[in-house]
Amino acid sequence: MSYVDSTDRITPEMLRGFFSDWPTPPSAETHFRLLESSDEIVVAIDDETGNVVGFITALSDGLLSAHITFLEVLPSCRGRGIGQELMRRMLAKLRGLYAVDLVCNPELRPFYERFGMKPSVAMTLRDRARQSGA
Repeated sequence: MSYVDSTDRITPEMLRGFFSDWPTPPSAETHFRLLESSDEIVVAIDDETGNVVGFITALSDGLLSAHITFLEVLPSCRGRGIGQELMRRMLAKLRGLYAVDLVCNPELRPFYERFGMKPSVAMTLRDRARQSGA
């Protein structure tokens, strides 16, 4: 497994299969733009197939805070420690900031607690009609 922090070695064709639980998932092209637009990324690439199997993104002011926006591993690749490694690498990139936040479903809390994160209260606004990014 290789981990990269830029889109230099990535094409939209390498991003198939993500957002599989979403009713209207973003296209691979929109996913690629999402990676390019994020302040920080880490991408897991399977050395045997050359395909992207996981990614994590963050937005940051670069001074005090960051928000981890997405962490996803392809369903067929889960349980191999890829998500943990993506999270570890992202937190290393964001080290030194006052606040690193993310929003997750309750069942995912134990995963993030392993990294020292604590439950908090969050507010969100979702426009489901824009879920695909189109």
